[in-house]
Amino acid sequence: MITAPLGQRELLDLPPAFDLETAGRAWGFGRTKSYELARRDQFPCPVLRLGHAYRVTRADLLRSLGLDPDMPAAGASEAPAAIHIAASAPLPDEDRAHHEHNPGHPR
Repeated sequence: MITAPLGQRELLDLPPAFDLETAGRAWGFGRTKSYELARRDQFPCPVLRLGHAYRVTRADLLRSLGLDPDMPAAGASEAPAAIHIAASAPLPDEDRAHHEHNPGHPR
């Protein structure tokens, strides 16, 4: 059975660690080829061997594919970054004056 390679959205939604077959799909490899490369230490990204199981981390796979491992997951909200930017932006003059006179008041 031929399985379609993983797309960028699927890659970004991967858990922190997963099986070798999933990592192989990202590279367009089938199960047999993935295990063959892992046994020969030739898989395109680091592979963890845990007993008889092989695991790959999301960060290592994304790096091997040229993607930023810190990129937010496809469904993740951008709100924290927006909040950080808003909190660090300078206050307009009238807000600054109000804040200096009422430091404990949130506005």
